[in-house]
Amino acid sequence: MAKSIERISLNSMSPGTERFLKVHRYGTKGARPKAYLQASIHSDEIPGMLAAHHLMGLLDAAEARGEIVGEIVLVPVANPIGLGQIINGSHSGRYELRGGGNFNRHWPDLFEGVRDLAEPKLGPDPAANVAAIRAAIGARIARLPMDTELACLKASLARLAYDSDMVLDLHCDDEALMHVYMQPVHWPEFQDLAAELGARASLLCVDSEANSFDETFSLPWTKMAAAVGEKFPIPSACFATTVEFRGQADVFDELAEKDAVGLYRFLQRHGVIAGDPGPAPALQCAGTDLAATDIVRAPKAGILAYKVELGASVKRGDLIAEIVDPLADSHAQARTPVRAVNDGLVLSRCLRKLVAPGEGISMIVGAEALAHRRAGALLSD
Repeated sequence: MAKSIERISLNSMSPGTERFLKVHRYGTKGARPKAYLQASIHSDEIPGMLAAHHLMGLLDAAEARGEIVGEIVLVPVANPIGLGQIINGSHSGRYELRGGGNFNRHWPDLFEGVRDLAEPKLGPDPAANVAAIRAAIGARIARLPMDTELACLKASLARLAYDSDMVLDLHCDDEALMHVYMQPVHWPEFQDLAAELGARASLLCVDSEANSFDETFSLPWTKMAAAVGEKFPIPSACFATTVEFRGQADVFDELAEKDAVGLYRFLQRHGVIAGDPGPAPALQCAGTDLAATDIVRAPKAGILAYKVELGASVKRGDLIAEIVDPLADSHAQARTPVRAVNDGLVLSRCLRKLVAPGEGISMIVGAEALAHRRAGALLSD
């Protein structure tokens, strides 16, 4: 089947304006496996959009050769609302300016009502159970509100993604190494994604309590298995992941082309695209519990001066940065040290160099869960 392009209009919030999603569809609708990929729900995180652009070229060529085995849905710009939020030349793409909050938070809990709809139809056949649960999730999504532009955006994206076997949400961090988030249950089968992309950290968590986009589609299966898994076989039928394509400044064709090839090879290996991807590269990291990762926080306001580079291996108590008070009475009194709170890899740093008390300034990935970390909770808003 030839590639098709769909335009989905969003509700206008002011006269004379309209925003829309553009959806690129490959393969045959309903074919399996189905992969859904979207870029930049945080619309100021540009690397994912450039990777999606290069992936589109690879998919167009594969479609022309008849090599799309399953179904692929690609949304190269997942947030046209945030894309237009430019204030005095500064892009504010993480939060909706009308008060809707973080674009990657407050996604609906699709498990609500699904058990009641699906359980009467469950039985001993895992495939039939997957179909019943997907239908129930679809019915739940059909009831989502679409009254505002933001609600329309979320409902539209959810309708495109919910019945996928794989959901890849493409992001980036402030300043960071490549890393991914996924559920622990998916790590054995899908760790090749981390390998293909050269991830330096793979953060595993069942429920981050963030109501983020990816967990909207993975958690219903986890919750359904916990609720009725002793009576019926419930596969974890949707692999959903957040991919952090390094940092906001890492917008280069050379990187994006490499990332697109990694995504393409991943899709080949999992049967969405024909062809031999070859062996996966060696992993550069183990999958680690998200609770083993913590944020180094600024103890006071001031200018942030880093003392470690990305990728550095640090120990608890090592100097990470200093906060400089530009109003200090003397040079000797101006600096406050900031030290690591755990052993691990310096995965990310903050782009903003004027920080407030309590602001996260670095993510350090360790190997063992930290006693002060609340299990599961995401690290930032």
